[in-house]
Amino acid sequence: MHNVKRAGTQSPGSIGLVVAALGVVFGDIGTSPIYTFKECFSPHSPHHVAATRDNLLGVVSLVLWALILLICIKYLVFVLRADNKGEGGVLSLMALASHGMADASKRRVIIVLLGLFGAALLFGDGMITPAISVLSAVEGLKAGGLLGSAPADVRLAAGWEQQMEWLIMGITMVILVGLFSVQFLGTARVGRFFGPITALWFITLGVLGLAHLIREPGVLAAFHPWYGWHFLASEGHAGFVILGSVFLAVTGGEALYADMGHFGAGPIRRGWFTLVFPALALNYLGQGALLMRNPESAHAPFFQMAPGWAVLPLVLLATSATIIASQALITGTYSLTLSAVQLGYLPRVQIAHTSEHSRGQIYIPLVNWLLMFACLGLVVAFRTSSNLAAAYGVAVTMTMVITTVLFYFAARLLWNWPLGRTLALCSVFAVIELAFLSANLVKFFDGGWFPLAAGALLFTLMTTWARGRQLLRQSLEKSSLSQETLVESLHRRRPVVVPGTAIFMTSTQGRAPVALLHSLKHYQAIHKRVIFLTITTEDEPWVPPSRRVEVERLGEGFWRVTGRFGFMQKPNVPRLLRRCSGQGLEVRADKATFFLGREVILPSAKPGMARWREQLFALASRLSQQPASYFQIPIGRVIELGQQVEI
Repeated sequence: MHNVKRAGTQSPGSIGLVVAALGVVFGDIGTSPIYTFKECFSPHSPHHVAATRDNLLGVVSLVLWALILLICIKYLVFVLRADNKGEGGVLSLMALASHGMADASKRRVIIVLLGLFGAALLFGDGMITPAISVLSAVEGLKAGGLLGSAPADVRLAAGWEQQMEWLIMGITMVILVGLFSVQFLGTARVGRFFGPITALWFITLGVLGLAHLIREPGVLAAFHPWYGWHFLASEGHAGFVILGSVFLAVTGGEALYADMGHFGAGPIRRGWFTLVFPALALNYLGQGALLMRNPESAHAPFFQMAPGWAVLPLVLLATSATIIASQALITGTYSLTLSAVQLGYLPRVQIAHTSEHSRGQIYIPLVNWLLMFACLGLVVAFRTSSNLAAAYGVAVTMTMVITTVLFYFAARLLWNWPLGRTLALCSVFAVIELAFLSANLVKFFDGGWFPLAAGALLFTLMTTWARGRQLLRQSLEKSSLSQETLVESLHRRRPVVVPGTAIFMTSTQGRAPVALLHSLKHYQAIHKRVIFLTITTEDEPWVPPSRRVEVERLGEGFWRVTGRFGFMQKPNVPRLLRRCSGQGLEVRADKATFFLGREVILPSAKPGMARWREQLFALASRLSQQPASYFQIPIGRVIELGQQVEI
C-alpha cells in the first residue's frame, strides 16, 4: 500500500506542525493578494477591466470559486490522498500512477513523460516566483507614496518614474542575492521564524479585508457563482483573457501537495481551513469592497487597504512574506532535483545535507546559483511585477492539468475507483484548468514563453539523460558476463590472490562490472574478498532500514550486495556496508578498496538517439559529480578504471 500515513513524533493535528506548515506550504499562495487584483484592474496592466461594480463582483466571484474548486476540493480533499509513503508532488504522483506497469508499456511511458514535463515546468515556476513575489512587495514602497513626493511635472521632467523603477529593482535584487547567499546554512536555520511571521501575515490579510468588508458588505454577493458566470458571458473576450490574471490567486496550490512530506496531510488541511483560506477570502472580498468605493485605487489595491501610517509596516511584512514564499519554493526545488537525480532523470549534482537530524534538509549549490541568476535576470528583463505577471501562470496551469491526469491514473489503478466517478471528477477539474490555461496562453508573447522554454529545455535534458543511461547500460551489458559465470571461471583458473577486500560498484544488476574485467586484464590478480555492489532507487520516497540492504554469497570469497534507497534519500555507501554485518558480511569502507568504472561517452551514428542528444548526454556525463563523492565513499579508498563507450 502506498497511501499510508507517515510516522512522526507529533500528531497530524498538533498546533506546532500547523504553524510550521504555514511558513513552508502556504507562502506562495499566501502572497498572491499582493498582485492578483492589481493585474485584474490596474490601468498599467496589459490585460485589465474597469473597476465597475459588476466587474468587481464577477472577478471576486471567480477568485473565490477558483480557490474553492481547485484548492479546497481538488488538492485538499482529493489530491492529498495520493500519499506515496508520506511524500507528495508530481514525481511522487508519477511513481504512484505508474506503479506495477511494465517499463516498456505505452501507458507507463506516457505517464512518465507527463510527470517529467510537470517537474520541468515547476523548475520554470521556481525561477519566476521569487522574482515576482519580492518585486511586487517592494513596489509597495512606491504605491504607498514612500519613495518620493515631488510634484507631477517635476517627476516627469526628472524621469522620476524611471528612477523609482530602477530603485525598486535594485532593492529587489539585493534582497534576492541575500536570500540565495544564505541557503548553505540550511532551511532549518534560515526559516526558524517563518511559521510565526506567516501566521502574522495571514492574520493581517484577514484584518485588512474585514475592515473594508464591513464598510461595503454588498461584496459578499460574490459568493454566488452566478456573478462570475455573468461576468464571463457579458465581457466576452475581455472576460476570458482576465482569467489569466484571476489564476494568479491559486498559483502556489501545487505546493500544498508537493510539501506534504514535510508535515503530513492533516496539518496542511487544518492550516488551510482554519486560517489560510478564511484570510485569503476576507482579503479578496476586502479589496473588492475598497475598489467599489474607490476605483482609483486599482493601481495597487492591496497596499491602498492600509491606512497611511501602516503602509511601511505592511510593505516590510509583505516583503518578509514574499521572502518566505521564495524560501519555500527554493527548498521545494532542491527536493525536486534530488528526486530527479535519484530516479535517474538528471546527472548527479553536489548535494549537501545541512542537518544530521532532518533527512529533508539539503542544499544544492548548482541549483541555488542557477536559480539566483535566473531570478536576477528576470527582474532586469521584465522590470515590474505587472510585466512578470504575463510570464507567470502558464507553467503552473500546465502542471495542474498534468496533476489531474496523473491523479486519474492513480485513482483508477491503485484505488480501483469506478470509471464514471473518476472521469467525472477529473473532467470538472480539467475543464476549469484548461480554461485558465487557454487564458494564460494569450500572454504567451508577453512573457508566457519563458517558463515554457525553461521547462522544455529541462525536459529535454531529463529525457536525454534517462535515454542515454539506458543506452549506456545496454552497451555495457553486451560486453560483460553474468557475475555467476565470472565467479565460476575464476574458481577454475584462479589468478594471483592478494589480501584485502575489493568492492566493485556496478549499475547493471547481476552483471560483472567492467572495472573488474579491466582490473584482471591489467593486474592479473584479484583480492581475497570481492564484493559486487549495486545501488538501486525504488519508486517510493523512503526505503525502511529493514529493506535497505540484501547480501548474497556467490562462492568462496565472492559476495553480491544490493542497496536500496528511495528517491528522496541520498545514498551513503559506508553506512550501507555497516548494515551487511547483520547478514553475515563484515566489511568496513575505510579498510576496503573501491573500484569504480568511469565511462567516456563517444557519440556515434548507431541508432538510439539523435547525434545532438548524444553530445548533450556526453557533456552532462562529464559535468556529473563523480560517483565516489555522490555515494560518500572515502576518496582515499577509490581506484577508477575508465573506458570509452559508444552509444
